[in-house]
Amino acid sequence: VQLQASGGGLVQAGGSLRLACAASGRTFSGGNMGWFRQSPGKEREFVAGMRLSGGHTVYANSVKDRFTISRDYAKTTVYLQMISLKPEDTAVYYCATSPRGIYSSLGVPSGYDYWGQGTLVTVSS
Repeated sequence: VQLQASGGGLVQAGGSLRLACAASGRTFSGGNMGWFRQSPGKEREFVAGMRLSGGHTVYANSVKDRFTISRDYAKTTVYLQMISLKPEDTAVYYCATSPRGIYSSLGVPSGYDYWGQGTLVTVSS
């Protein structure tokens, strides 16, 4: 499985960005897809996740009501729509996937087997 994340960039506080994660190779229709982020000096943290079978979603409290995870079934692509961005959202964003559609694993890095290369989001104040 290969994951290609894109869509990062520089945006002012209050602005919006949409990240995309394109999956190729063997994809998992019944697994999990997630977005994580990592800032310098900090551990990788969960942002949003989706259980592909059923479409159940989970969000970190810090992004709830501002970020939305969605998928394009035809393109095997998962998106992260981000609005009302804040400087503290600045990080490298990673997408990840797992063939196991375990709901309780959505929010932890260890619940994922494949990772994309990351895309940098910078929010200026």
